[in-house]
Amino acid sequence: MPDKSSFEEVKTKHLETLKTYVPIVARVHGPTHPEFYKVRDIYDQMVLKISAPEQSDLTSDFASLREITSNYTIPGDVCESYAAVYNMLADLDKAYSA
Repeated sequence: MPDKSSFEEVKTKHLETLKTYVPIVARVHGPTHPEFYKVRDIYDQMVLKISAPEQSDLTSDFASLREITSNYTIPGDVCESYAAVYNMLADLDKAYSA
């Protein structure tokens, strides 16, 4: 069972930054890293689930992100914002799964 308090702290810490970074990274890096479009789509679905009155289970979303990103492995040819998105998603995943 996920530790709700830890996840809430990490969510509060990262969600606003992710809201800003994810669309920009998709626009800049999507053409050369099309997998990021999938990351963006899953992230968007997760935000809807997180903001719903009755928060849905995010287990399968994080599993999909781990698969698409090879466990949040940062490609060698991307900017710091791309890396930051993967690091923040990994933090959220770790807090949710704890």
